[in-house]
Amino acid sequence: MDYNLTYHHFSERSILVNWPQIIDKNVLNDILFYKNNLEIYYAKEIVQVKTAYNSLLITYNRTIDNINDEISALKLQYNSRLKLDKASHKLWRIPVCYADEFALDIDEISTKNKISKSEIIRLHSEPIYTVFFIGFLPGFLYLGGLNERLYYPRKRRPKFNIEKGAVAIGEMQTGIYPNASPAGWNVIGNSPLNFFNVNAQVSCFAKPGDCIQFFPITLNDYHTISRDVSSRVYKLENEIIYD
Repeated sequence: MDYNLTYHHFSERSILVNWPQIIDKNVLNDILFYKNNLEIYYAKEIVQVKTAYNSLLITYNRTIDNINDEISALKLQYNSRLKLDKASHKLWRIPVCYADEFALDIDEISTKNKISKSEIIRLHSEPIYTVFFIGFLPGFLYLGGLNERLYYPRKRRPKFNIEKGAVAIGEMQTGIYPNASPAGWNVIGNSPLNFFNVNAQVSCFAKPGDCIQFFPITLNDYHTISRDVSSRVYKLENEIIYD
């Protein structure tokens, strides 16, 4: 499916491309196909292609001299882009402890949404989520696919500091805080994994288009996995899936 895209001169070296303003997996797949084609076709010219829910930022290694010519070239590339029959992604299985000491806001969600805590855990760990993009903090995964019964507004007053690995809900999204930080989302659990390592060859194991599935663990499991992660012996479960 082709979308009616808009192109904007973002800076002297970059162009922002926008898709329809919706959170949709078909839009994401189209963005990723276009990104892949641009990185191949402009391999010697483009420095970075960054994606978000419904946009793509192209940054060149040169100043854009004629914005209209550049946008025309990008439109031509979009219209002639090659699509794969099947796209492969990875499904990552992420352990989450929903124990009370981590689930800072689960009681509030339970009361306001009129749903038990055990049902919140079930509904949160049941879906296969899509990684739409990585942002806010390095390694923060914005995940789409949250069950509607768990939708909950962001906080009016963010917490100043939550723990690394906090798993939270904000509106229709869920995500994991990769480091201790301020948080405006509602924390319902914690994962003992590392989601960003600046010293690793691949700093974040997941990428846009990948999938995430949470599985509940006990507090004892949490501490065991934490030790294994620190000792670098924990093996993160994953498998290749196809669209």
